[in-house]
Amino acid sequence: MLTQTEADALIAMRKHFRSSHNISLLPGVDETYELIGTDHREGFFLDLWRGTIRLSKYKLQTRGRMIIVLVRLDINGAPHTNPDGQKLDGTHIHIYREGFEDKWAFPVDPAVFRNIDNVGTTFEDFCLFCHIEEIPPYQEVLL
Repeated sequence: MLTQTEADALIAMRKHFRSSHNISLLPGVDETYELIGTDHREGFFLDLWRGTIRLSKYKLQTRGRMIIVLVRLDINGAPHTNPDGQKLDGTHIHIYREGFEDKWAFPVDPAVFRNIDNVGTTFEDFCLFCHIEEIPPYQEVLL
């Protein structure tokens, strides 16, 4: 468990891919990529998942300290209910909250995520949101 200050610092930390191989955003992808913080002491993971039948359903997630979900973006997934009972549709973003970890979700801000119907654009926006720099080339299939 992290304090909110620790989680906020990890989310805000600039991160880079450990290797520069191509990233797959193709249907059926279920991959994890290693990231490193600019301090070279903190390691992170970027998890990518995309459906095979419903191509518009996908998930982008960053983890710190191996297992702690810092940010998860669910696009066209299952609806989510927050601990206070608030219900969100299938597109929402989870951001770590002290005492609740990734149990809280929020509506997706269209000013931050410009076009959730485009997986590549959303991937780039997610990387910006999570301070992931120098994005390697990626493969995608447009929806």
